[in-house]
Amino acid sequence: WSDIAAECERFLGPNGFGAVQISPPSENAVKYSRPWHERYQPVSYQLHTRSGNEGEFRDMVNRCNNAGVRIYADAVFNHMAQGSGYGTAGSTYNGEDFPNIYSAFDFNDGRCHTGSGEIENYGDVNQVRNCKLVGMPDLNLGSDYVRGKIAEYLNKLIDAGVAGFRVDACKHMWPG
Repeated sequence: WSDIAAECERFLGPNGFGAVQISPPSENAVKYSRPWHERYQPVSYQLHTRSGNEGEFRDMVNRCNNAGVRIYADAVFNHMAQGSGYGTAGSTYNGEDFPNIYSAFDFNDGRCHTGSGEIENYGDVNQVRNCKLVGMPDLNLGSDYVRGKIAEYLNKLIDAGVAGFRVDACKHMWPG
């Protein structure tokens, strides 16, 4: 996060840039060889990634805002991380068990009607919105509990000074 803060102060702000979009700030899965897309596999809503911890995140947002550069965070809440392992803050996960946040009851398995549990036909809106996206468990966004957890996360980001969001995987969510 410190690199983004420095960029806001040294280049973006002085050159009139009004905002910057950042990668998802939530804890994500640690995958072999650390590919960029591991950031799109959330493990928890802790603000801790390979870019830094929550304090460093809040400092970056504050410094960018002070430089006149607003922060727009990429937000991932259609799904959680695939498989099992650990996250960038040390949280563990296994299948659909994300301790202290989600359990198997919070996913759409019962609403997906494919043999594999995966999206098999991208032309079928029910599969696209109810089945696993490349193995990542699909959250039940119709659940008050799940929506509450997501709202807590987004409110935490707003409290940190984030100006807005880009929501990942929108086509995989039911409108409304």
